[in-house]
Amino acid sequence: MHRVVVTGYGLVTPLGFNAEDVWRNICQGVSGIRRTPMPHEGMKSLLVGECHNFTTDGYLAPHDARRLERFVQYAMVASIDAVKQSGLDFSLEDRDRCAVVIGSGVGGLSEIENQHLRLIQKGISKVSPFTIPKIMPNSAAGNVSIYYGLMGPSYAVSTACATSINALADAVRMIRYGEMDIVLTGGSEASATLLGLAGFNAMRALSERNDEPERASRPFDRDRDGFVLSDGCGVLVLESLEHARKRKADILGEILGTGLTSDGTHITQPDEAGTGAMKAIVKSLADAGIDRSEVDYINAHGTATVLGDIAETRAIKRSFGDKAYKIPISSTKSQIGHLLGGSGAVETIFCLQSIRDGIVPPTINLENPDPECDLDFTPLTARECKISTVLSNSFGFGGHNACLVVSRLRSLPR
Repeated sequence: MHRVVVTGYGLVTPLGFNAEDVWRNICQGVSGIRRTPMPHEGMKSLLVGECHNFTTDGYLAPHDARRLERFVQYAMVASIDAVKQSGLDFSLEDRDRCAVVIGSGVGGLSEIENQHLRLIQKGISKVSPFTIPKIMPNSAAGNVSIYYGLMGPSYAVSTACATSINALADAVRMIRYGEMDIVLTGGSEASATLLGLAGFNAMRALSERNDEPERASRPFDRDRDGFVLSDGCGVLVLESLEHARKRKADILGEILGTGLTSDGTHITQPDEAGTGAMKAIVKSLADAGIDRSEVDYINAHGTATVLGDIAETRAIKRSFGDKAYKIPISSTKSQIGHLLGGSGAVETIFCLQSIRDGIVPPTINLENPDPECDLDFTPLTARECKISTVLSNSFGFGGHNACLVVSRLRSLPR
């Protein structure tokens, strides 16, 4: 089997769009959560992580950008940045061996809202002919593959909050088994719209700490009251190690393994014992071919829901035993909120940066730890630490569990 390495990545987040600027903000404990300016009569949660000042200028021609839904625009910008960092020139590549797997948990929600309003107010003839191409969840992957002229598989994965890691897992398998040389992969989401906010409000899943937006996302804290809905995207360039070395690429890290399971219990509530999550963690370690003692840091799913944080804590304890208490863990969602289908890819990029710089990012707002969440969740401030191998967790509505192990490039063959 071929080893899988990362040679580029791109980000769009509530804390900015340049990967290094975003990481600097993460390490400094900056929050990207704000109170929404959207109409909100009757809504209890008014908090969002919006991608303020996002633009496609310098990336796409204006007439091309207008034909793309916002989650696709995010994916295009992140992909272009990722490819630029990788140094790839696709004119020199076998494009039949280049794929795109970019998922979305929700897809083109704002376009659905806009076109439905046009339909009701102005009639059938006023609905845009671009409606369907814009709202398709596979529109991000399709447009990226078209932009670069790639002719390997291009498709979307949609497993709610586990989407990005599911997409990465598919990409890893394509490269491992020699089907592809290069895969652009990740996830994108633009669901912080009026309908998105209203829908999650109706579920009572969101934080209602409206007067303190920057303190609202509080994973593992005793006073947490739900997650904050955010927009954003992460895209990574994966290659086989042989291919990357042949073109003398700068290797940013290695994807060692992935683990995927389902809870099989409830459409929105996690298994309270964390059984499915635990099995995904264990599978990812086994797939990586490493012992649990080799994990130096865990980037937690950590959404700040009451049940979810406890279930994840239990899953980590069951997976690592006594070692669980010695591993630094943190949730970067405390700063950027929950990007749903975009979360896993964005957090994988943070894991790579954490390995590179030897920094465990903080879980901000963790002021009063929940007694049931009694692990080392790196409260309030970042920590310097030698890091070689990181586990990233993503768990989604539908009972989807997806975990990934990433490391610095290992010198010995696996």
